[in-house]
Amino acid sequence: MSDRHASWQHTSWPAIDADSPMAGIERRMAVGDKLMICRLRFDPLTVTPVHRHPHEQITLVERGRVRFFIEGQERIAKPGDVLHFPSNVEHGATMMDEEVVLIDVFTPIREDFLT
Repeated sequence: MSDRHASWQHTSWPAIDADSPMAGIERRMAVGDKLMICRLRFDPLTVTPVHRHPHEQITLVERGRVRFFIEGQERIAKPGDVLHFPSNVEHGATMMDEEVVLIDVFTPIREDFLT
């Protein structure tokens, strides 16, 4: 994996191949040696199950409104909002009645996303 990141990179989101980790989600990823950034587009009303992972995560809401569930609390996030999820914090989300675009940054990289 380190050979792929031996030098700097410059690209655009449309140039990165998209995958679909589940119905209603399109994901594009830029991956470095120790961190990754994902741009996710969600169909309205898509639900991501509550989960936790050892990776630290920062989420930026680019478009749409999202109902987040964080450690048993509910929060509505809108464009321009930033959320920080420390390692192993339980979280999940339900998209509101509009398309949503989120930018997720993870460290270390989510190896499970690469398989």
